[in-house]
Amino acid sequence: MTPLLGRAGFGDAPTSAIVRASDRISAGPRTPPGYPEPMADRLRVACVQLNAVSEKHDNIERAERLVAQAAATGADLVMLPEKWTGIGPPELIRAVAESLDDGEATLAMREWAKRHGITLHGGSIVERREGRDKLSNTSVVIDPEGEIAAVYRKIHLFDVQVGGHVYRESETEEPGDQLVRTEVEGWKLGLTICYDLRFPELYRLLALEGCEALAVPAAFTLYTGKDHWQPLLRARAIENQCYVAAANQWGSYADGKAAYGRSMIVDPWGVVLAQAPDCDGVISVELDRERVADVRRRIPALANRQPAAYQWPAGV
Repeated sequence: MTPLLGRAGFGDAPTSAIVRASDRISAGPRTPPGYPEPMADRLRVACVQLNAVSEKHDNIERAERLVAQAAATGADLVMLPEKWTGIGPPELIRAVAESLDDGEATLAMREWAKRHGITLHGGSIVERREGRDKLSNTSVVIDPEGEIAAVYRKIHLFDVQVGGHVYRESETEEPGDQLVRTEVEGWKLGLTICYDLRFPELYRLLALEGCEALAVPAAFTLYTGKDHWQPLLRARAIENQCYVAAANQWGSYADGKAAYGRSMIVDPWGVVLAQAPDCDGVISVELDRERVADVRRRIPALANRQPAAYQWPAGV
């Protein structure tokens, strides 16, 4: 795994540790009729919330309708939730896995992005890579021309026992080893997935790399979500003075397991700007770059860091 932190801990990120896709998202085609023109200092973000069923094709059909609904809000960036093509036991995860080259969901997302003239953050899908024994939990960002602009593979795998259920993501998947940021309409966007939310050092590195917004597609559990979902999202927004956009799954999906829902967009002050109800749907908010600048002027926490004092304990 690529080392991400040196002795300085939360200090400056090693340049080689962050994969940048900044030059790969273009402005795309001319704005379609009826859509507002994009503004450099404003970015409209829409989060799709859905409850994935066991049939991959059905999930793709439902996602297509919801992405169209999100695009109709005038969104520049639309985000799907984690594992929206299917979530459940290992046999289902293996069944929905696909290559990014010619996978059914990937090709569909590329077509949707181009059709609507949007940047589409594909939440995450289960990726199969040639020559690898295990799968990956992978986010794909697709530009308005339908081209893959950035790929992030989930670093922190969900191996826990909560609410009477055992989750072993590592049974079918392997962790990623690179932090990734990309650019959407001039905004720097940091890519993360679900359980990553509990590892603040990842978000701090993305903030130090200039990110103004952080993406968190998720299938956050109902049991943990009722106590942890909003506090964690607000904490990541407050401590890094960034917008946080979190598209979550909702409802039951397998063996009595359930996702919490309440997809959310939070501003750099920690204010919840939008929250989804418990159903399939879309939330949409316009992000304002001046809000980021204002919060960082008033409380210059990132500028006031003391990296030399942040020493990792020996052996960590």
